This record gives sequence, C-alpha cells and structure tokens, in this order.
Amino acid sequence: MRNLVLFLVLFSSFRLIAQEKITFNATDGLEVTADLYITHPNSSPLIILFHQAGWSRGEYLEIAPKLNELGYNCIAVDQRSGGEINGVLNETNQRALEQEKGTSYVDALVDMISAIDYVKSNYKDAQKIILWGSSYSSSLALKIAGERTDIDAVISFAPGEYFKSLGEPSDYIQQSAQNILVPVFITSMKTEKKNWWSIYEAIPSIGKDYFLPDTEGQHGSRALWEKFPEHENYWKAVTAFLKTI
Repeated sequence: MRNLVLFLVLFSSFRLIAQEKITFNATDGLEVTADLYITHPNSSPLIILFHQAGWSRGEYLEIAPKLNELGYNCIAVDQRSGGEINGVLNETNQRALEQEKGTSYVDALVDMISAIDYVKSNYKDAQKIILWGSSYSSSLALKIAGERTDIDAVISFAPGEYFKSLGEPSDYIQQSAQNILVPVFITSMKTEKKNWWSIYEAIPSIGKDYFLPDTEGQHGSRALWEKFPEHENYWKAVTAFLKTI
C-alpha cells in the first residue's frame, strides 16, 4: 500500500512537471502562449494542438497527457481567436485585445504558423510533426498542410468552411486541401459530416481516413474528454490512425 501511494505521488508530480507554460512571438509581434507536454526525447514525434472557437489551450488538459502516454510530445497553443475553457484563460487572445489586433478565425492563422515555426526551430530532431485542430482550427490545420511540405500528418476534429462570413471564398479550405499529400484523419459529430465531406473528398492523400460515432457525438476535440460517453470510441479511432503514421 505504501509503495502504491508513493507511485501515485510520483506519477502526479510527473504530470505536473510535464506541463510547462511558454511564450513565443508570432510573425506580427504578438506574444503567443502555449503549454509544453514534453515527456519523451526531443526526437519523438510531436503533436501541435490547436483549440476550438472561444476556447484556449485548456481544451487539452486531459488530452495531452494521454497522448504523452502513447509516445508523443505535445504543445498546446493559445490562438488569438479564443477565450477560456477548463479554467484556463487564453492569454494570446487577451494580449491581442489589449493591442487592438484582430481576433477572427483567419487572424489566428499567423499564430498557428508561428507555432509550427517555433517547433521546427526548437525540436529539430522530432521524427514527425503532426497538426491537430479543433473546429475552426482543424480547418486551418488542413489549409496549412496543403500549403507546406514540412507537415507529416493532420488530425482534424470537426472541420468545415467556416470562413465565408469573414470574406473568404466558400471553398477556402478545400482549395488548399486538394494539395495535401500527407495522412489525414477527420472526425466530428455524426451530423457534421456534411460540413467537411467535400473537403475530405478533395484530399488526394492515400493515407486519409475518417470516423463518425454511432451516437450523436461531440463537436471538436472535447469528444475525447472522459465525461462524454463516446470518448472511448473516438480514442480508438485516433489511436488506430496514429499507428498508421
């Protein structure tokens, strides 16, 4: 019993040490906040986690440690288009508002690209760089993957063409998706398939796959939170995809 208690204390301490808050500058000078979950050698594959609308890096408090357990290092990023979730305030969004910078979905693209550049500079030995997005950021992750050649895979939770009201064309994401040549995994609520199916069909990559739950499901990466009944099925699908890459 004593040894078990000691193990649990050490395990809890490890989880706390594994998360480190950092900042880096976006290309327009805005300071971006992110949480590092680095529990493996720097040569291990690394997943960059982007949150959904109105939220923060707190979306991944429960998810990132589980990805660590699967062998991946992670960085969870606050994009300037966001807010608060799970008690974690989006610090990048706060700075953007203070500096009167745009905070729309499209404005967040610079933060995502800058996060990739940060990883490329600081984790040069990483075997693979995987983009992981939730809702609007999952769409932008697909866009980025279609425009860069240094991304190894994309996991996209509930993408869609969310940008027409911001002045972008109705096929803003699909235009870039047709150039994606790396493995892609898309998932969402069952009823959201119509939002991303044309994007999925446009992706020429032979390594693409998707998952839809039998039940209604959840919007975005929160589908993996333990409080939702479908989380195990989502995790099985994500894990199966990760094994292929």
